[in-house]
Amino acid sequence: MKIKYTIALFLIVFSAKSQDFKFGKVSKEELMEKAHPLDSLADAAVLYRNEHVRFDYIQGDGFTQVKEVHERIKIYNKEGYKWATKRIKIYNETNAKKENLTKLKGYTYNLVSGKIEEDKLRKDGMFSEETNKYWKTESFTMPNIKEGAVIEYTYEIRSPFSAIDDIDFQYTIPINKFELDIKTPEYYMYNKLLNPRASYTPPIEESLDSKTIVFTNTNSNIGSTDLKPSRIKTTQSKESYRVNVLSSSCDNVPALKPEPFVDNVDNYRAKLIMELSAVKFPNQQLRPLSTNWDAVTKTIYSNDGFGGQLSKSGYFENDIDALVGGVEDPIQKAGMIYHFVKSKMQWNEFYGFTSDIGVRRAYKDGAGNIADINLMLTAMLRYAGIQANPVLISTKNHGIPLFPTQQGFNYVICMVEHEGFNVLLDASSPYSSFNVLPARVLNWQGRVVRESGSSAWINLYPNSLSSEVTSLNVKINPDLTIDGKLRQQKTDYLAMDFRNKFANTSPDEYIKTIEKDNGELLVSDLQIENEMAYTEPVKITYNYELENAVEDIGGNLYVSPMLFMASEENPFKQEKRQYPIDLTYPFSTKYMVNVMIPEGYAVESLPKSEKLDFNSNVGGFTYLVKENGSFLQLTIALDMRSPIIIAQDYEVFKKFYTRVIEKQSEKIVLKKL
Repeated sequence: MKIKYTIALFLIVFSAKSQDFKFGKVSKEELMEKAHPLDSLADAAVLYRNEHVRFDYIQGDGFTQVKEVHERIKIYNKEGYKWATKRIKIYNETNAKKENLTKLKGYTYNLVSGKIEEDKLRKDGMFSEETNKYWKTESFTMPNIKEGAVIEYTYEIRSPFSAIDDIDFQYTIPINKFELDIKTPEYYMYNKLLNPRASYTPPIEESLDSKTIVFTNTNSNIGSTDLKPSRIKTTQSKESYRVNVLSSSCDNVPALKPEPFVDNVDNYRAKLIMELSAVKFPNQQLRPLSTNWDAVTKTIYSNDGFGGQLSKSGYFENDIDALVGGVEDPIQKAGMIYHFVKSKMQWNEFYGFTSDIGVRRAYKDGAGNIADINLMLTAMLRYAGIQANPVLISTKNHGIPLFPTQQGFNYVICMVEHEGFNVLLDASSPYSSFNVLPARVLNWQGRVVRESGSSAWINLYPNSLSSEVTSLNVKINPDLTIDGKLRQQKTDYLAMDFRNKFANTSPDEYIKTIEKDNGELLVSDLQIENEMAYTEPVKITYNYELENAVEDIGGNLYVSPMLFMASEENPFKQEKRQYPIDLTYPFSTKYMVNVMIPEGYAVESLPKSEKLDFNSNVGGFTYLVKENGSFLQLTIALDMRSPIIIAQDYEVFKKFYTRVIEKQSEKIVLKKL
């Protein structure tokens, strides 16, 4: 079997290298393929991708970056249909200086009755969407997609900018063949970095080439004194320069497989980052561009869309004076201003660390982007005499920046410093509170920028544990049904999660949600306290009835004391893990269960009390049980003090969490007297 597998693998690799990938040359073999030979679970696969980046010199305009892309994708099943839509981000700095998508063409190929049929990409399958004033998304959807289809397209992006987009070597589907070459003039110097978090490392080769620019100079005979038209003289000159060539050829690139509880799988994608570090043209001084985080934040602060907005106060002064006049306590004032902004402003769903429409207009309109809202909040707090500064952030979906750059940030929040304590605020989320931020911003660390010009990294993860405490009374009835009362209290992030999910849900709808998730459960007399009091814990109380939760085996009763509160499934099933586990925030869950022993029964056996430790108190689990007269009292608690579990600790964590699930499902045995 080993020999057969080796031969098969050789044939796959050899086929990829020898295949004709010329545009339009799709083969019957590609169309007949039913599953990927190396990844049978793949919904689609990139059969071929070629990416070529070069810089063309245009007299009068200088260098233009040209990126040519040719891609061929196989669709195996309906789940792979999403790969028939391509989205391309285009940057527009101004109307005169912007990127353009050109030369787009594509075809869908299907095998029908043994013959290859093709459908051309038409204009009604092309779309353009303005993301914000700087970005737009060009997209297209290939026609006539069927299971087994092959799609192919090619396009070109022309850009006046010298910054090169990141090169992704990995998709969430396998790539059979990927060819890359980037040719940059010697005048542009780049730092090159492969993502150190990726498990796949593409081969990179560097070499030198040369190119010649031909300049055309036109001179007229301006000094002529006669009335005849001046004679025009055209001359040409040449300038040769070195071209730095970076190339890569990859075969059988594995898919970037998503795993449960990953912050952003893109952080672990194999990719090449090229940072423009310096520019030097002939007869000019070297202009360094590579920088550090202090310089980046100073540049951002000097931007009128950032620091300029913090200096504006006239539009809100009367309102803030009326709001906090006579209030002395800084934290009380901060809370009042914070809730004022949250209630007045509506987030328009756009990110950004610079103001979109300006804080003055945003205040008037009652809506704005992230920067409009949180820079406004910071300015108001400063006006009220509170030490407040903006914090630059890269959100989870934006990834983790690998080197200092303004593009490493896409979000801004506010930090209040008071008596040695920091309070983080985001007024864009209606259910956030002091040091309780939207989950989208909990991405390791942010950069606080102070008025003095200094900046520093701060931890974004909360130091305290969000808690959920549940009290459960359990009464076993003669017909083996169970009824009782549940009381639950949620704080901080767990409270915010509840509000985000159920704030606009009626009590009846919430009851249906509980019952739907827990089988034969009936809920009544639901009460929810502090649903909108964001600084207070959410309190939930209801009565319940439960059927089929007690087993009668030979006269003995078997019941799991956690009932419908137990975790039914372990999400950590895989043997090994590539990426860290992201639990979002540290938390503590505690269940206090009080089981009434039914009349005519006594305890036959109880689960054993047990304490578990994960990684020297990073996580802990406690299971305590005791008999107290006619009651059984259980305390079951899980504490996770760090939201991040590194991949190297996965096997130990999996063993720990598996035992937690096992203990939650253990049963009490009651014998009939």
